[in-house]
Amino acid sequence: MIPTPGNAAPDREHPELGAGPGADLGPDTPDTARSCPAPGTGAVLRARNLTKRYGSVTALQDVTLDLLPGQVLALVGDNGAGKSTLLKILSGNTVPSDGTLLVDDEPRVFRGPVDATEAGIATVYQDLALALDLDVTGNLFLGREIVRSSFPGRHMGWLDRREMRRRTETALRRVHIHVPDINRECRDLSGGQRQAVAIARAVTWCERVLLLDEPTAALGVEQQREVLNLIDHVRTAGTSVVLVSHQLPHVMEIADRVAVLRRGRLVAVVDREAVTVERLVALITGLEGEPDHPSQPRPAFRDKSATTGDQR
Repeated sequence: MIPTPGNAAPDREHPELGAGPGADLGPDTPDTARSCPAPGTGAVLRARNLTKRYGSVTALQDVTLDLLPGQVLALVGDNGAGKSTLLKILSGNTVPSDGTLLVDDEPRVFRGPVDATEAGIATVYQDLALALDLDVTGNLFLGREIVRSSFPGRHMGWLDRREMRRRTETALRRVHIHVPDINRECRDLSGGQRQAVAIARAVTWCERVLLLDEPTAALGVEQQREVLNLIDHVRTAGTSVVLVSHQLPHVMEIADRVAVLRRGRLVAVVDREAVTVERLVALITGLEGEPDHPSQPRPAFRDKSATTGDQR
């Protein structure tokens, strides 16, 4: 889409999203300045008693979570545990049946993804939503193109490609992303590089919270390492991250806290340093934590290695 003077501005600044990648932040402000609060302050995003019902089926029930600034919160659980439903609520794709979302302690109602974007929350799904026939710059500025400020460019809607490339390079450096050639079409990039471009686009325009849905799925070992390093750089830059993953070793490596969901309920929120992979598996499968139904006792765990004698 070529912007016209009616739908684009020379700097295309979005008050709710920041000035865009590589924008001039003023003489006294470093280029890497972020709008996120410093780690250790109050929660940037709070979920209170979130519930989602589809007819008679309850997909999510009374989930309460806090996302702290500059931290990675991992969501783990078996298939059908409610991870995707919770992520859809946080991203504005689903409206909860009950419960409240607070952004910087202000109640917010997300009627759609645009509302979440305006609140500084961006989501990167497994399909990445990249335009493969566009280059890196084209994907980063898709829908936010900059037009030339001089005549006749601003009247004809001519794109300022030089300025967009400059801001793209600045945005990639900000989160330590290396792409050999930003003029290459995204179809020619590796899986890890495509994931990096999608994450860079998300944190460029929404600096408060980044939601990641299985970012290392279908990637090789080297590419998975690149994505984990990128998440660490995003966290260091001050952006909070919600990470949905089945890769428990990755969760143990990158997360600050881990939230365990089972059958739509939140069964535990633990610090990464205070938990092991074995205990996470026990929480996910129900060997530890609240029983699936309070009226039913939890089955006892039997250590088969302690069994002796001939079983007939």
